[in-house]
Amino acid sequence: MTFPFKLVATDLDGTLLRGDETVSERTREALAAATSAGAAHIVVTGRSVPWTRHILDDLGYDGLAVCGQGAQVYHAGEHKLLTSLTLDRQLAGLALSKVEAEVGPLALAASRDGLEGEVLVGPGYQVHEGRLPYVFVEDASEMWAAPLNKVYLQHPELDDDDLATAARAAVGNLVDVVMAGPGVVEILPLGLSKATGLSLAARRLGVKAVDTIAFGDMPNDIPMFGWARHGVAMANAHDTLKAVAHEITASNEHDGIAVVLEELLRTGSVAATPH
Repeated sequence: MTFPFKLVATDLDGTLLRGDETVSERTREALAAATSAGAAHIVVTGRSVPWTRHILDDLGYDGLAVCGQGAQVYHAGEHKLLTSLTLDRQLAGLALSKVEAEVGPLALAASRDGLEGEVLVGPGYQVHEGRLPYVFVEDASEMWAAPLNKVYLQHPELDDDDLATAARAAVGNLVDVVMAGPGVVEILPLGLSKATGLSLAARRLGVKAVDTIAFGDMPNDIPMFGWARHGVAMANAHDTLKAVAHEITASNEHDGIAVVLEELLRTGSVAATPH
């Protein structure tokens, strides 16, 4: 049976990874079977390279990965950063001032550029303790001292969706704003998305959008679904992503990626597209 895609693109958190940050044996086997059938697997994540590398190493993953919300194309096998796009810090500062003028003071964190780029966390910013390394800075102005890929925003009262909506309205065309997960609202370079990073990586692999199936769970995956031929939302996905998905599978805790890949490997055809 011919596998109908040449590229399988998977988000990490809430998609490929379970809540304990592991990948199930069933999902590993399904991805291995897809690659044996001729497809490439590419991880497309909002995490920067330093927060992604250990997961890729654990998977024995040696291909390309798109990190930092599309800002970075990383060669996992060679531990090499192939492309990296940074945020214009002057524009980002102006955008933040516009957001704070509308909603009041924000708590901030920032992801520095590069293979070893640290995540700097300012006063009041709530982090997921124990999951990923970060450096606390007393003075938020320290965040701006070196090139950044993105800035994270939190508000003491607004929820993620409301903060993202308010920020998007305030910044206009200065930068882009995405909601990438619980407690994760980000400012990015204008025009940057997972789709732009994935298209760069796909070009390096010699595959096209029409060859691609993509899996995700959050609003930041919407551009990737728009680019790929077939977008699959996890059962645990945000409603805005489900609304544009071609298909909805089981949750990340119940091997949703494997469920779809096993069916594709069995039948060689994609499910009908309900819209």
